[in-house]
Amino acid sequence: MFSPRCLAGFAVVVRLLCGVALARQVGMAAGAEATGIPASHDESSAPLHALRGIERLHRAIDEAAARVMPKVIANRRDFHQHPELSNQEVRTAKIVADELRRLGLDVRTGVAHTGVVGLLRGGKPGGVVALRADLDALPVTEEGDLPFKSTTRTHHNGQEVGVMHACGHDAHTAMLLGAAEVLVAMKAELPGTVVFLFQPAEEGMPDDEIAGAELMIKEGALDHPKVDAIFGLHVFPFEAGEIRFRPGGIMAGDNDFKIRVRGQQTHGAMPWDGVDPIVVASQIVLGFQTIISRQIKLTTAPAILTIGSIQGGTRYNIIPNEVVMEGTIRTFDPEMRKQIHKKVNLTATSIALAAGTTADVTIGKDGPITFNDPSLTSRMTESLRRVSAGRCDANTPPVTTSEDFAFYQQHVPGLFFFLGVTPKGADPSTVAPNHSPKFFVDESALVTGVRAMASLAVDYLAGADDKLHSGSK
Repeated sequence: MFSPRCLAGFAVVVRLLCGVALARQVGMAAGAEATGIPASHDESSAPLHALRGIERLHRAIDEAAARVMPKVIANRRDFHQHPELSNQEVRTAKIVADELRRLGLDVRTGVAHTGVVGLLRGGKPGGVVALRADLDALPVTEEGDLPFKSTTRTHHNGQEVGVMHACGHDAHTAMLLGAAEVLVAMKAELPGTVVFLFQPAEEGMPDDEIAGAELMIKEGALDHPKVDAIFGLHVFPFEAGEIRFRPGGIMAGDNDFKIRVRGQQTHGAMPWDGVDPIVVASQIVLGFQTIISRQIKLTTAPAILTIGSIQGGTRYNIIPNEVVMEGTIRTFDPEMRKQIHKKVNLTATSIALAAGTTADVTIGKDGPITFNDPSLTSRMTESLRRVSAGRCDANTPPVTTSEDFAFYQQHVPGLFFFLGVTPKGADPSTVAPNHSPKFFVDESALVTGVRAMASLAVDYLAGADDKLHSGSK
């Protein structure tokens, strides 16, 4: 039997121990809220040296990601304030190369004009994985009111334009630099090699010039050393911190096209003395509307046909000699792509012929479908679930925008995923999409992107999929 005094003392000790445990839980929750990293259970509260295998590597990634976030955000804001168009990313590339050298990586510059390749060799033998980010901005005049808003202006296609990171490549570059620092911090335990690809000109170049991913590959970005798998991400306007992906085709293949409608110039008050290419061009645009809606079997796959530019005429009372139209075709099925190309040519030339003139149709080279290797996607799904705390859609619908990441996937297995950057609670109907002058990135999502890129590299190299799926440690 215990005396009343002993029992009272024992009760005090129990209350103190409970208080310490509660304080630790509150502290962990507060730390998670501050860094954007969710508090996990069990092994997350154990000392790092007490963890084994892949859990120790995950814990090291999470802690390092929290530490680098101030620098990631500062870099992102700097890139955003100083955007550069495709193949003009000189300042951005220098910052990237200098930072990679500071981290001790082997660095190649001038790849595909302004691209940068960094090489991190881990302390243990293993495979080779590539992580990719894109550097370039768009000819868009920013309309937001950020304190680091872009005011850059330049000339593009003969016009003075603003320049803006309206597609989020500033965030991509900053996150990959953050992931590089995270992985360098755990270099001794890294089982293999990581290749960091900072790619220019994702938005493409005119006249089918080889650029971006295609030129990076041609200049050996995947060969020295030979890459086994590649990962990339893109920010998208859904809730911050969510991750979405799918096996198979996730982004459309694309073709640009140009149509030159010939006319016969005359006075605008006497149209019967000439041929009006503006009217013919207008009829062609209307004719195109039935190609997708009535002539293509859309139950096979989605498809898009858009005219984005019409140029013709110099004065209100002159019917011009020609009109030039430009547009884009987006498809997910190779056979459907061929059908649309054929119908675009037939529709334009037939309408022009009926008006007594001609239309020259030029369709650019095929941009490939962004295709996530099904086996690799299945293997890495748990990695993306972990870093997003389960806020992960592994079978998101495909989107009709395009990505030149697809060129890498033609050479090695690849996985491309979307990271949400829209503030929680935002009205979806008012959210600005990518390429909008009002496009906005909620920086709270960036830590998820850093953790995702670092975790994909580590989990792939460590063969973590088997351990994650089996539950072994």
